Amino acid sequence: MIRLEHVTKTFLTKNGNVHAVKDVSLEIQDGEIFGIIGFSGAGKSTLVRCINLLEKPESGSVIFEGKDLLKLSDKELRAQRQQMGMIFQHFNLMRSRTIYENIAFPLRHMRLKEEEIEKRVMSLLELIELKDRKDSYPSQLSGGQKQRVAIARALAKNPKLLLCDEPTGALDYKTGKQVLKVLQDTCRKQKKTVVVITHNLALTPMGDKVIKVRSGKIDSIEINPSPMDIDQIEY
Repeated sequence: MIRLEHVTKTFLTKNGNVHAVKDVSLEIQDGEIFGIIGFSGAGKSTLVRCINLLEKPESGSVIFEGKDLLKLSDKELRAQRQQMGMIFQHFNLMRSRTIYENIAFPLRHMRLKEEEIEKRVMSLLELIELKDRKDSYPSQLSGGQKQRVAIARALAKNPKLLLCDEPTGALDYKTGKQVLKVLQDTCRKQKKTVVVITHNLALTPMGDKVIKVRSGKIDSIEINPSPMDIDQIEY
């Protein structure tokens, strides 16, 4: 589904150039759960943002389903981004809207009938086991519940690819474990391709494949690094 070829991203700062991603090449298969681990500043977040061109590499190719995103027009790129969802560390939920409305929000722009929106939102609420909290506001939920809502919102438009930038970074270990279980189970059921980045080595067992990033480069690659059952993670 995704192929990066010799991708490089450099930031210009007052203190000189920062080489966040250095000549990285990798492949992510359709339906794969792909982990990217590394310490803060390793370049993993920049690498993921290069996939959907939130950060535009100055060299290399970013190929999504056979199309080089760097060669597309703005309109074509927007169309490809419709196939990508993103989950952030700090939830990014709208505080003034209910949980139902937070999940429904991206669907409003698709001009769907209200019946279709309701059907899709309620289905997602059932998947994340928060159907009974649909009329609650984000301030009334725990951190883990907020992140589950963020997962549902990212899945609302039925993207093929889900990019997760430190999805458990704002959670304690136990809650993070529960959220990852929901994420894994949901994406397996819906046959999504998932890219998850984290600095926490204890969270890597959720991946079919894991790469370690150090100083903007791929340090190593592991295939099926450990059993897929997240319940086996020790905290």
